[in-house]
Amino acid sequence: MFYDSFETDLGKVHLLADDTGLRQLTLCLRHPFEHSRDWHHSPAQLSGYRTQLIEFISGERTSFDLPLAPEGTEFQHKVWQQLRSIPYGETRTHGQIANEIGNPQACRAVGMANNVNPIPFIIPCHRVIGSKGELTGYRYGLEIKQKLLDIEGCPIVTD
Repeated sequence: MFYDSFETDLGKVHLLADDTGLRQLTLCLRHPFEHSRDWHHSPAQLSGYRTQLIEFISGERTSFDLPLAPEGTEFQHKVWQQLRSIPYGETRTHGQIANEIGNPQACRAVGMANNVNPIPFIIPCHRVIGSKGELTGYRYGLEIKQKLLDIEGCPIVTD
């Protein structure tokens, strides 16, 4: 496993990958990043990920071209794949995602898959909003979610 950390306008980003692709992206706002002794600090190995993420956060990139290897259940992978199909600058509701994956009763399960998404930003769970168009929970807080949507020019306004 390879890791790298770097500062962005949103906070410190930590990447974890292996030879198959990116496994995890973590935004550390409060707690330090803890890594295993078996992981190797390798900025060179992860430079493509770093470049594309910085371009995205600065508003210069609208899509990612990176190999991903998130761990999850079959259902989670189905949800995450559907999230990746949400166009830049657009949002969907949990219900819409549930319908799009062919399981309209799975709104809460879609929310849980979003909650455990190991590669936020690239698998854009921030583009999923509440059924009334409102911002709903986000692992890194609604302020970060709003910033990501602002970067994309999404028309979401909080009170």
